[in-house]
Amino acid sequence: MTTNDKQRTTIELSLTLPPTFVKNVSQAFPDGAQWLAKLPGLLDEAAQRWDLILGEPFLLSYNYVCAATLADGTPAVLKVGVPNRELTSEIAALRIYNGEGACRLYKADPEAGMMLLERLEPGTMLHEHADDDTQTAIAAHVMKCLWCPAPEGQPLITLKGWFDELQHLRPRFNGGTGPFPKKLLETAEGLIRELFAESSPEVILHGDCHHFNILDSQRGWLVIDPKGVVGAAEYEPTPFLTNPYDKFFQFPDVAQLTKRRIAILCEILGFDPKRLWAWAVAHSVLSAWWDLQEDGSGGEYAIACGEIFLKVEV
Repeated sequence: MTTNDKQRTTIELSLTLPPTFVKNVSQAFPDGAQWLAKLPGLLDEAAQRWDLILGEPFLLSYNYVCAATLADGTPAVLKVGVPNRELTSEIAALRIYNGEGACRLYKADPEAGMMLLERLEPGTMLHEHADDDTQTAIAAHVMKCLWCPAPEGQPLITLKGWFDELQHLRPRFNGGTGPFPKKLLETAEGLIRELFAESSPEVILHGDCHHFNILDSQRGWLVIDPKGVVGAAEYEPTPFLTNPYDKFFQFPDVAQLTKRRIAILCEILGFDPKRLWAWAVAHSVLSAWWDLQEDGSGGEYAIACGEIFLKVEV
């Protein structure tokens, strides 16, 4: 395929962006609309720079992610996003993981928000595999492979930085709890103070390790899309406990399901169940805060998960 053919393919793909993707990017980033307008050119630049043939996009959320083929025929994935701290942290984490427990990073340009990644094949997501107990055990073993001390000087996000964002919650609602149930928020606030007061070894976490970010490959189960967060390992399973989001509340007894998941995770990872439970409650409030919109809507799913966690006895 010639350069012109590559450009044609890129532009055609970019003109069919899903409305949800356009909305997500436009709302999440101050310069999101301008970045979307530049996206065709960015894809052309990546294709030419790394000698790629671009294919169809995958499910798009906040980054443009598509199939790509290297000049030697190697299948890959091109990911392009608005340059931001989270994307830079992801690149740093992938470099540190170096393919251990995660997809490989072939090339990256943090300033341009571009990365070229190993394509995991067959790429089956964990939520499509076996029963919930097996999925939980697989996820635990994958998480364990990822954790390592953070080298100094790396541009990684911190878990403390994430939770510090909750300092803006009560001021937004004039000291009240807004749409957050009083018991849930007060419980989470107390647990967060206790968790960060404790001395705990910090490792590099994926930060969003759940059923849709763990894929089957010829190298075994591996993660994609790490956030690259430095913090306590017990936080890692909390996004998993709220997923898969499209099926979670279809289980007959989600409280019992959660209790069983916590038991399996703690057995494999050597965690204290009460500490993992505490991080789960804290995460549900943080997740809801992130999802909260200017008009006060959003966050309902994470809040519902938090309400379930409060019912779980560990």
